[in-house]
Amino acid sequence: MFHLALHFLVPLFIAIAFFRKDWQRAYLIMILTMLVDLDHLLANPIYDPLRCSIGFHLLHKLWLIPLYVLLIFFPKSRLVGMGLTLHMALDSIDCQVTNGVWSN
Repeated sequence: MFHLALHFLVPLFIAIAFFRKDWQRAYLIMILTMLVDLDHLLANPIYDPLRCSIGFHLLHKLWLIPLYVLLIFFPKSRLVGMGLTLHMALDSIDCQVTNGVWSN
């Protein structure tokens, strides 16, 4: 539950701290990147509290993470890239806390 809360609170902090003028839009875009978790619906079982998302789910593959980071460097995709990169970082931290590994 704490992990899920971080997916909402950390983007809020970033939006307010770095996009003060348009923080609601920045927050909404970063929250919409949580749709990346739809790939969990392809797993069996859909939810496994001990499974590490990073490296397991289709849109959480290690080779995709540098592409998500790359999106940050282009103004039109910056918020999407930040949201996806932040999401992967939080999921990786959850893997470390839960299973003692950074990725699957």
